[in-house]
Amino acid sequence: MEKGDIRFRKVIVHILDSTVGMPVLSDTLLDFGSDFGDFLREHIYKVMATDDKKSCEFRKEESAVYQQLLPLTEAEVTDEAFVEASQQISTHLYEIMNKNIDIPPADFVVALFETDTAKHIAMLKMDYKTSYTHHTQSDAFGNTNEIIKFRAILPTESQKLSEAAIVNLYDFSISLIEKKYDVNGVKTNYFSKLFLNCSGALSPKTQLAIVTRAIENVQKKYYNDSEQFEVQMETKQIIHNQLEETGIVDVPFVLDKVFKEKEEFKQEVNEKLEKYHIVADTQIEPQAESTTRKFAKQYLSTDTGVEIKIPMEQYQDGEHIEFITNPDGSISILIKNVGHITSK
Repeated sequence: MEKGDIRFRKVIVHILDSTVGMPVLSDTLLDFGSDFGDFLREHIYKVMATDDKKSCEFRKEESAVYQQLLPLTEAEVTDEAFVEASQQISTHLYEIMNKNIDIPPADFVVALFETDTAKHIAMLKMDYKTSYTHHTQSDAFGNTNEIIKFRAILPTESQKLSEAAIVNLYDFSISLIEKKYDVNGVKTNYFSKLFLNCSGALSPKTQLAIVTRAIENVQKKYYNDSEQFEVQMETKQIIHNQLEETGIVDVPFVLDKVFKEKEEFKQEVNEKLEKYHIVADTQIEPQAESTTRKFAKQYLSTDTGVEIKIPMEQYQDGEHIEFITNPDGSISILIKNVGHITSK
C-alpha cells in the first residue's frame, strides 16, 4: 500500500480521556481536507510499512470490534451507520482504558478508506503529548502573553503511534502495532488481547530479534570468549549477505551457515525458537530500512573502552581491517589503507 493509494471516505474522532470520566464521542464526521488527509495518510502508511507490524486475525465469535465492523462491509455505508459503529468501538476501548490507569489518554481516529484492492478501517489511537504553547490573557491593562504547558498535543506526522490497527474489510485481516501496558499488574498487549480480541504472528522485527538472540545464546554456551567474538561477527555477516541478495532471512539457511555441521547446535536454537512459535522453516522478510540497517555495520566494543563501527563491505574485503590474535590470547585490530582521518 502506497500513500497515494489511500482514498478517504469517512473520518471521525472521539476523545478518550480517562481523567474526564467518560468518553467524549463525536456525532458528526470530520472534514478531511488536504492537510489533515495527508496527516492521516502518513500515519496509516507508517503502520503498513513498519516491521513492528503484526498480521492478525479476529477471534470472530469473541470480538466485539469485529461485530461492529460487519455492517461497514456493505457496498454503501451511511454516515449514520459509520458514526454509530465508531462510537461503539470507541466506548469499548474507553472502558478498557478506564479500568487500567497506565494506558494513556488519547484521541481515537476511525477512518473508512479505499485502495484499489479493498475497503479498510483505520483505528488510530493518538496518545497525548505534553508540550508548551503560548496563551494570551486580556484585561483592562491590555494583553498578557504567557507560555503554558499543554497536555493534549497529538503526535506529529513524523512520530510513531503506539497503538493502531488497519482492518481489511474484504477478508478482515488486521495490520497491527501495539505497546504493552500494565493490566492487573501484568504487562499486556491490551490492544490485541482485550480491545480487538485478535491473534497472529510476531512482527518481522521481533522475529529477527528472537532468532539472532537465540543464535547468540547458543554461541555463548559453546564457544569461549575469543571464539564468540569471531562467530558473532560471522553471523551478522551471513544475515547481511542474505538480506542484500534475497531481501529475506531464511532461518534454516542461516543456521546451516552459522553452525555448519554442528546439528546439535542447530537443534538447540530451533528448540528456543519453538517457544515463540517460530517454526524451523521460517523466512523473515523485513520491509523497513531501519530494521536491516543494523546488519550493514559491525559494531565492536573492547574491554579497554574503544568502540569501532565497520561498514560490512570493508569488514568482508579484508583490505581495510585485520584482526590479529596475539600469543597471549589478546586481540589486536589493524586498520589499513586509511587515506584521511576526521575527528568528530
